[in-house]
Amino acid sequence: MVGVLGRVRDVTVDADGVTARATRETVMDMLVDGRRVYSFWLHRDGAPVTGSGAGRGRWRVPWPKTLHEFLDGTARFTVVVHETGETVFDRELTLGSGTGRISIVNRNGQPLSLDRTWRRVVTFDSRSSEQVEPLLNAIDVVLDALRKAGIEAFLAYGTLLGAVREGRLLGHDGDADLGYVSHLTHPVDVIRESFRLQRDLVALGFHITRYSALAFKVDVDEGDGVVRGLDVFGGFLMDGRLYLMGEIGDRFEKSWIHPLGTTTLEGRSFPAPADPDKLLTAMYGPWRTPDPAFHFDPPTTTVRRLNGWFRGLRVGRARWDRIYSRKQKPLATEPSPLVAWAAEREADAATYVDLGCGRGSDVLWMAGRGVASVGLDFQPRSYAEAAARGVEGADFWRCNLLELRDVLPAGAELARRPGPRLLVARHLVDTLGPDARQHLWRLARMTLAGEGGGRLYLEFLARFGDDGFAKDLRVKRRRPRLIVGELERAGATIVHRETIRASDSSTPSKVCRLVVEWRRGDG
Repeated sequence: MVGVLGRVRDVTVDADGVTARATRETVMDMLVDGRRVYSFWLHRDGAPVTGSGAGRGRWRVPWPKTLHEFLDGTARFTVVVHETGETVFDRELTLGSGTGRISIVNRNGQPLSLDRTWRRVVTFDSRSSEQVEPLLNAIDVVLDALRKAGIEAFLAYGTLLGAVREGRLLGHDGDADLGYVSHLTHPVDVIRESFRLQRDLVALGFHITRYSALAFKVDVDEGDGVVRGLDVFGGFLMDGRLYLMGEIGDRFEKSWIHPLGTTTLEGRSFPAPADPDKLLTAMYGPWRTPDPAFHFDPPTTTVRRLNGWFRGLRVGRARWDRIYSRKQKPLATEPSPLVAWAAEREADAATYVDLGCGRGSDVLWMAGRGVASVGLDFQPRSYAEAAARGVEGADFWRCNLLELRDVLPAGAELARRPGPRLLVARHLVDTLGPDARQHLWRLARMTLAGEGGGRLYLEFLARFGDDGFAKDLRVKRRRPRLIVGELERAGATIVHRETIRASDSSTPSKVCRLVVEWRRGDG
């Protein structure tokens, strides 16, 4: 433990994370063997330390989950107050089994850091000028292509910030950002324009990934295994406000953007807004003081408006994008216990629907039994492997239960499927909030209340145990009484209810199983 004079003291690092005493919020950098790996705000990202002898003013920031797999071995851990450069902890530590040196690298051996969302990236501070040259070239090419398509794009967000404040790419950043403000003024028109731009870039050979109806990523290969994202954020002016993807919805003047000026990045000239300060202030607030742990905190009204216009079908997907970007276990060949139980009870089911199907192994199993099967999930990557197998009778649909406009067409289509229908939602309600659950009940009612009928089988966590069950499934506890009440208010009839042990632990987690009907005309 190292204590220093000033507002940060009594800093410790151990297997649980970083603990420090500070009366004011403080941005801190974590270095492992001399290399910055991530940054954090002590109070925002931590929690007060409680308990006997804890003392007042101590806060603990747990290790980011994205680092857990690396923290097994020995390394030198250094904690630095970002604003002052003070070193407040510096010690060789052993974590986990203590075998070997801790090495935070990707599969190609390239050093990894965490960006402001604690996502693992190869940040620019570990790259040479030669290694980032392809990215700078790609910025030029994409800017030129957009210009030919009638769009005057410019450096935006972290890339603009780095250029204006430092003349270089931000060391803690892991991608590059472009923005543009369309001359169009209606959401539908700018959406159509954005997709036209995407087609133009695809024709040039670029690989494009859509974030929303007004933002996409261009993949740039740096030549040594690193694929860098070049984000293109669209925007437009309406009723005196600038709406720019990335959470901007501020009062703004057209003259603050056009005509474009220039700025210097890594010794090269690039287009910039006419008044970079105005745009950077809208993006970051006070932007001149570096903050590698910055988090966007836009007004709820702005988020809801941008979600409704451009991003509704992807709301809530970022977390699952990260989960399914990791290496997955092989698809199961046996059904989950809930589906095996439901299939035995509903032997005459003509259509099986897996709500929140995840990897899709249950869909393949039911299709293999000769039952027409549909898997619904809002993360297409989750069921991509199962869908690619082309099993006869197995179909997969993208459906976001957070969006009613996604739920209604899915419910209408399922209602036309031959009945009786078997709907299964295994550990779905324990990942959904109240609004999404209401959409789930509506989807189930649409599917089951009409001709053909059928039943909905639910399974969800009802009580925590000491077996790690909830952590493994990434679920939260739901009170059976709450779920039953919601279903009954939605017109459902509970025909079966039981609580079962989730494991053989002495203090097991428990799950609730419900079987639900919507009789014709109910609801």
